[in-house]
Amino acid sequence: MPVDLPAPRVGALAETAPRPLRLVLNWGRRYSLWVFNFGLACCAIEFISASMARHDFIRLGVIPFAPGPRQADLMIVSGTVTDKMAPAIKRLYEQMPEPKYVISFGACSNSGGPYWDSYCVTKGVDQIIPVDVYVPGCPPRPEALLHGILKLQEKIAAESVTGASIAARRARPIGAAQVVRPLVAASDGGPVLPA
Repeated sequence: MPVDLPAPRVGALAETAPRPLRLVLNWGRRYSLWVFNFGLACCAIEFISASMARHDFIRLGVIPFAPGPRQADLMIVSGTVTDKMAPAIKRLYEQMPEPKYVISFGACSNSGGPYWDSYCVTKGVDQIIPVDVYVPGCPPRPEALLHGILKLQEKIAAESVTGASIAARRARPIGAAQVVRPLVAASDGGPVLPA
């Protein structure tokens, strides 16, 4: 039986802070994202590659491998989401503290990928939890993940973190128009560009 939880609360400082102070608070949240990696298949290898020395997303303020969901700000779902795994993803997402963000990394987590017509595959992680950034590809390159992180950081910089905004985000229907697909592959085979 579902239980209604109390409205999320943030500190009094975030509720009543003047705009310049909110900019500082958003800057701190933007550049200290603790990542909970939910790697289910081959895209998880590309996530690991993005965290290694060549791409090094730590320089962007992203700290990989949070001890668990209760210490994470960002969940990166990569790989094929099966119907059997869907409740675990939802439960782990619910354990994350507010404000929390999700990046769907790869074609399988975006839409089911090459397995979209299988009876046991969820047609995208956004059927279960709200997604902030989609990174397309099969598997996407580490540079695409870096670009997705930059897009998420732009979104965080523009946010207003109040109890009402978190409650509205929590109540937002999954698959709503606010979800952005920021990455589009260039037609000439060039780099990945913002939409």
